[in-house]
This record gives sequence, C-alpha cells and structure tokens, in this order.
Amino acid sequence: MALITTGNGLIRDLEKFGALGVYVPLEGGYEGRYRRRLRATGYINLHITARGLGDVGAYLTGVHGVRPPHLGKKSTGSGAAVGEVYYLPPIISSHLEQLPPKSKGLLLWIIEGHILSDQEVEYLANLPKLEPRVKVVIERGGDRYFRWTPLEKTLLAS
Repeated sequence: MALITTGNGLIRDLEKFGALGVYVPLEGGYEGRYRRRLRATGYINLHITARGLGDVGAYLTGVHGVRPPHLGKKSTGSGAAVGEVYYLPPIISSHLEQLPPKSKGLLLWIIEGHILSDQEVEYLANLPKLEPRVKVVIERGGDRYFRWTPLEKTLLAS
C-alpha cells in the first residue's frame, strides 16, 4: 500500500455500489484516514457501533422506543419509572434533514459489523437503494491491509 493514499478508489466504489464491506488491520488507523477523505469530498459521517443496535431498520429509519436500564435500583419518582419507554426519532432521517446544501450525502460507518446477522447486513446493503443520499460502510472483519468489497459479496463469504 502506498504511504499516503488518496482514497479515490474507495470513494468511486462507494458511489458506484452504495454500500461497502471493509476489512481493516486490527491495529487501526486506516479507517480514520478514509473517513477523513470521504468527509473532504462532501460526505457527512455518522460513526456508530453494531453492538446494541437491536432492530436495525427501526433504529435507523423509524421512531423507536428505548427503555433505560434499571441498574437494580427502585424508582423514587425522579428519573424513569419502571416500564417507562422513551421514543427516539429515526437516526438517518433526522441527520438527512440537517445536511448542508452542498453535501453529497450521509455516510453511515458501522464498526464491529461482524456481529450483524445476514438479514441485517442485507437490509443495510439495500438501504442506499431506498434512500440514495445515504451510503453505508460496514467493518466486516480484520485483515493485514485495508481492503473493501461490495457489501452484497460479504454476505456470500459469511
């Protein structure tokens, strides 16, 4: 790999396929460079982890309820009562509403994507077809060098 990479190949493939599965070196560092290159070309980054997402479709595109953890304590009137649910707005549509006018779109970068099921990965692969301003990059595993492939092809490999 070149000492300084421009990221043009990743950007070109991301715009072509809409969703990519990336394999990154476990010592890290490379993904930050590529995210910086994507930000410089006009994408707004949303960096989340796959752990604890729950229903991916509801979390990203629908209003969803969240129950706070009880932490083994009784409710004394302040804070959340037992069984109380907070409703959060959809993550993607709320970020799309706030995009700057000259932005290319929203980049959803998901780390620890190896824990996602095939159905969740398939939904995320189809998400750019449903909303063309959204691009998806999922870290599918580790490798000796930074490489990427269309997200649909990572379904066949897993």
